[in-house]
Amino acid sequence: MATIEMTPENLDSTIENNDIVLIDFWAEWCGPCKSFAPVFTAASEKHADVAFAKVDTEVQQMLASQFGIRSIPTIAAFREKVMVFMQPGALPESAFEELINQIKGLDMDDVRAKVAEAEQKAANDG
Repeated sequence: MATIEMTPENLDSTIENNDIVLIDFWAEWCGPCKSFAPVFTAASEKHADVAFAKVDTEVQQMLASQFGIRSIPTIAAFREKVMVFMQPGALPESAFEELINQIKGLDMDDVRAKVAEAEQKAANDG
């Protein structure tokens, strides 16, 4: 699957319509972003069951702000509409493959239960 250029217009539909979505927040001037780009592209060709999206933080400043991006590259991952990972830094190919496999292997019932538990705790503490 080719990478998708993510915009505010296709953000929700991309997350809604794909089981797993990986987002690469990057900028043209960013050296580590340029070195990570081929890793991201190669993974997109290898994992047809995953949606790979790129957000140019210079062009899509609103999306970068919405996700709280402070450092690039940053990788965000959604599984079944739940954000399950977000971390700055370029990953080597082996680490990125491991991340993808971990995301595929998540027990989403357990993840949703932990999210609900955290939300309940926050509501009780607030």
